Amino acid sequence: MAEQTKHDIIESNVGLLILLIVLVVSVGGLVEIVPLFFQKSTTEPVAGLKPYDAVQVVGRDIYVREGCYNCHSQMIRPFRAETERYGHYSVAGEFVYDHPFQWGSKRTGPDLARVGGRYSDEWHRIHLLNPRDVVPESNMPAFYWLDRPADASEIEAKMRALNLVTFKVDGKPPYSDADIAGARKALEGKTELDALVAYLQGMGTAIKTAR
Repeated sequence: MAEQTKHDIIESNVGLLILLIVLVVSVGGLVEIVPLFFQKSTTEPVAGLKPYDAVQVVGRDIYVREGCYNCHSQMIRPFRAETERYGHYSVAGEFVYDHPFQWGSKRTGPDLARVGGRYSDEWHRIHLLNPRDVVPESNMPAFYWLDRPADASEIEAKMRALNLVTFKVDGKPPYSDADIAGARKALEGKTELDALVAYLQGMGTAIKTAR
């Protein structure tokens, strides 16, 4: 019987094989991930980027609640076919205020990373209430229920929570006490539709300004 090689021993020992696989994957992951924490392009906001205001915070929560990410990505890849259709490719510094970020690859509908300013507020309202009024071939569902008052009861708590987890510029959190105190007033008279449109209109605009 031929002498077993080290390779044979590893392949015939399930426990040892699993341990070595976990070790290799862990080391490889650390080598790829750890350096990113020291690159300013991935940890600092791009020039001109501002935290979401109170209305946009609510709008973003509605975007997530309604599952918009199931059909729309917010990640333009650095390929010609992508940039010619959607605009400048997405960079990490645009998303430092997003928790969780909305990158992805699902595109039943178009990518929305650069949708801000591309259409008017009225276009977005019509499109959200009945997409086929502006895009006859659209298979997007109508979100008619969004034309109701936005819930401002938890906005202060949300902004305080974002202060705990969000990138701090010069050691300062994105929202001051004054911002938080005025959040509820900023939402007075706003509908969920208004909030969602405000969020959409802010998408991708910082990188356009930076260019």
